[in-house]
Parts: sequence; C-alpha cells; structure tokens
Amino acid sequence: MTEADGPGPLGGSLFDSRVGLAVRRWCAPVLDLAPHASPEEYLARRAELGFAEVNRRFLAGAGLDSLCVDTGFDFDALLTPRELGGLADATPHEIVRLETLAESVAAELDRPDTFPDRFREALVERTRHAVGVKSIAAYRAGLDLPGERPPDGEVVKAVERLLRGSGGDPQGRRPEHLRIADPVLHGFLVWCAADLRLPVQFHVGYGDAEADLTRGDPLLLTGLLRGLAPTGTPVMLLHNYPFHRNAGYLAQVFPNVFADVGLALHGVGDRASVLLNELLELAPFGKVLYSSDAYGLAEFFHLAAVLFRRALARVLDGGVAQGSWTGADASRLAGMVAADNARRVYALDQRR
Repeated sequence: MTEADGPGPLGGSLFDSRVGLAVRRWCAPVLDLAPHASPEEYLARRAELGFAEVNRRFLAGAGLDSLCVDTGFDFDALLTPRELGGLADATPHEIVRLETLAESVAAELDRPDTFPDRFREALVERTRHAVGVKSIAAYRAGLDLPGERPPDGEVVKAVERLLRGSGGDPQGRRPEHLRIADPVLHGFLVWCAADLRLPVQFHVGYGDAEADLTRGDPLLLTGLLRGLAPTGTPVMLLHNYPFHRNAGYLAQVFPNVFADVGLALHGVGDRASVLLNELLELAPFGKVLYSSDAYGLAEFFHLAAVLFRRALARVLDGGVAQGSWTGADASRLAGMVAADNARRVYALDQRR
C-alpha cells in the first residue's frame, strides 16, 4: 500500500502488515463494514460502492481544512488539487516538484547554456499560485548536496551531461526521457527556490524500493542547511523514518527547518504514537507538522488523519498525566502541530 510494487509470486499480503491491519480497523467502518473486516469483505465492498463514492467518503471523513498537493508525480492519472479539495471540502494548494519542472525545461532547450535562466524564469511562472516546492534528490542522487550555490557554469556542464545521457537527438527529447540525478542540478534547483523565499520540501528516508536509504539521512543535508539558514528559506523534512530523531535534531538547531513523519506515521499503524513521540524528543512542537503523503488510495487520507490524531492525543495526554505540561498547554500544542505551524510556514491564510 505504498508506491512500491505489490506482493510478488512468493506471496506476502500488505493486509498482513501494520498498515494493512490499520486499514481494516479504521477504514472498514467508513465503508459500512465492521472493524477488522476480512480483506475479501473489504475489497468486495469497495468494488460495490465504486471508486467515486469511496473517494468521497474517505476524503470527506479525513476532516481536513487545507491540502498541499505535490503535482509532480503521475499527475495525469490522479485527481487534481481542485478535485481533491472538492471531495475533502478543503482548500487546495499546489506544491511544485522541482525536478519535474527542470526536466520539462531541459527537454525544450536549444542550447544547454540557456538552462539556468530558462529554469529561473519557469520557476517564477510555475509557482505563481503555489505554496512551496519539493525536491526528490533523495531518490536520485542522495541528500549530500552542495552547501553553496552551484555556479551557472557548473550547472550548464551538468545539463550537458544530462542531455548526452538521454539518448536520441535534441529535437526528439521528451521530459520523461530525462532523469535529473546530479547533486549539482538538485542543489541549483533548491537555491533557485530559496531566491523566491519558497518553502522547500525534501523527501527524506522511508519511501518505495527506488529510495536508497543509505543516502537518505537528513544529516547529509547539514551543509546545505547551513548555507540556506541566512536566507530564512523554510526547509521541510518529510517522512524521515528511520531517521526521524535526526530530523528532530535538525529542526531544533536550525531555525528554518521543520519536520514531519507523514508517510511513516500510517505505515507503522498502531505504533504511530511511538514514532511521533520520538520525533518530538528534540523537535520543538512549533517545528513539527502534520502530513499524510496520501497517494493513489483514498484510504490513506483518512487513515493518516485518524492515526495522527490518535498519536498526538496519546503523546499530549501522556504528558498531562505525568505532569510534564498542563491541559491548556496540550490544547495549544495540538493546534500548532495539527494546523497552525503549516498555516504559518506555507502562508496558507494568505492564499485563500
């Protein structure tokens, strides 16, 4: 139930994982089934209702106010931010994927030396109504990116390498034939976003089989974070498992760094409160955000919201019971993590 491939011929159903068990527990009732309905019952009921009704129920039931949607992956096969917002009765906002935009610009170049200016112009236009951008460097080149802005000359050389490696003649290039996987280019894209003071998201850690976790530790970003700190550019570390404690440290020591455990939170199912608590060991409550990374299946919008609320309540109620903070503190901190931090950093209230 991630972007990874499903079970192979050797078996191993994802229904028999913590996320699958959580779907049966928390999503089955939304489809008018008893909690813990069998996988066969669940899939039959889902097919009976049809995708439109299933989408409506799960999106509406998530209880969301705003949606920040990355539109850079498989966009033609998915609902648009506006469509998702309509189903969820939430305000939709777009997150622009840097590599997708850069590959589109590179595919249309007449000369590699025009890429830096062409990309900067395209980013301004493409983010006119967006609330942030996202880098998937972790999937491509890893997070050990340059701590300083790459000179345009180095960027042009990297584009030349990209185009030589694409195969085919320049007139026949298409964006899907190009795959940016060069630290120089990833760094350049991030610095261009920083020039526009746009929040920059980084996928970190846990993902599908394409992610190389040996290169996905957020501590590898330390040099770049030092370079970006004087700009005030908000840096959003997404997902982070199994490096969530490292992300919490970075959120503590860098004033512009924020973190979540979005994709991992529903992946661990009933262990969600443990994961969130570990992130919050060092990360200030004002630097932690809710996210879902819901992709492909509407269940994940609902499941992520349910597990997050339960996890946050368990963490905060536990602190009250231990005398670590007051009930009033818990209510205030819950509002920060659930919504207020995101509204502030992404300036969502200015986009309504």
